[in-house]
Amino acid sequence: MSKRDYYEVLGVAKGASEDEVKKAFRRLAMKYHPDRNPDDDTAMEKFKEAKEAYDVLSDGDKRRAFDQYGHRAFESGMGGPGAPGGFSDLGDILGDMFGDIFGGQRRSGPRRGADLRFVLELELDEAINGIDRQIRVPRLIACHHCNGSGSENGKYESCKTCAGQGRVRMQNGIFSVQQACPTCQGAGKSIKNPCTHCSGSGRLKEDKTLQVKIPAGVDTGDRIRLTGEGEVGPQGAGNGDLYVEVQLIEHAIFKRDGDNLYCEIPVRISTAALGGELKVPTLTGSAALKIPAGTQTGKLFKLRGKGVRSVRSDSTGDLLCRVTVETPVHLNARQRELLEAFEATFDTEEGQDASPQAKGWFDSVKTFFERMTG
Repeated sequence: MSKRDYYEVLGVAKGASEDEVKKAFRRLAMKYHPDRNPDDDTAMEKFKEAKEAYDVLSDGDKRRAFDQYGHRAFESGMGGPGAPGGFSDLGDILGDMFGDIFGGQRRSGPRRGADLRFVLELELDEAINGIDRQIRVPRLIACHHCNGSGSENGKYESCKTCAGQGRVRMQNGIFSVQQACPTCQGAGKSIKNPCTHCSGSGRLKEDKTLQVKIPAGVDTGDRIRLTGEGEVGPQGAGNGDLYVEVQLIEHAIFKRDGDNLYCEIPVRISTAALGGELKVPTLTGSAALKIPAGTQTGKLFKLRGKGVRSVRSDSTGDLLCRVTVETPVHLNARQRELLEAFEATFDTEEGQDASPQAKGWFDSVKTFFERMTG
């Protein structure tokens, strides 16, 4: 398929100024960059097309060649814009061409340290009531000997790779990408005499014990941020943060779903048939649960306000009790005799009414076979 005219791609006139070309490309880059359109092949192709057009029209020599010969100027080894390379961050691409599009210059110098994640396992009652817990976190701290500078004597020299700028420009096909200097890691300077304790990194490994206050009502996946308790940045840069992530240990009785609690309650067949009252556990003690006569397995009973108090509001969830009718096992002679006598009562017409689900099922089976046979 033939290529579109580069002026048409950017939507500018043939005599457009350099500034107009830049503005046109910036608009298209913001709209079609893959960072903003993940998994959109059409947007990716439009971005490639716009970037190729900009690469030609923003270069005086290439633009004159294109104006005279069109796309033929870049065929057969005549020196075209080349194949697009990989995509870098949208802010980097636009910042290289137009300065920081969000205002100001791009930041140089070392970045703050990495954020850390610590998974804290809690019992259900600890999460529900809240708790103060000590944790021990391995992390990178500032070197005590050089105070995090990385220098043995505090002397530095301008980085020769980036000439003290902290950033270098990398060319990848038609892309010109600015990134932190790989030599000085964005500091713009290098150490003349590295610290003998930290080998010039300015950081050492150390475990730190921290006291963490866990608020009442937290659940699995909730995170508590401890500002500045992450790793220290290189060469004295600030600390990252520590995120303590809650993970609930499986409970023997309750299962949690948000602010609600669930539990399964085994009920004897006689209690399910005749009805009765059971004591069920809650977070504040036991509660009475009335079982109506004729209760079936799977019946769900709700005890309002017996769940978990929300960590984000004053609301409290419910306790949901699911009944499981238990079939008796290891019967003694007397129990077996009574059950056999009880079973015999179902052979009468009146007895069949006591099992409406079974009667309805067998009636359906009978009708099914009658239709099958004719």
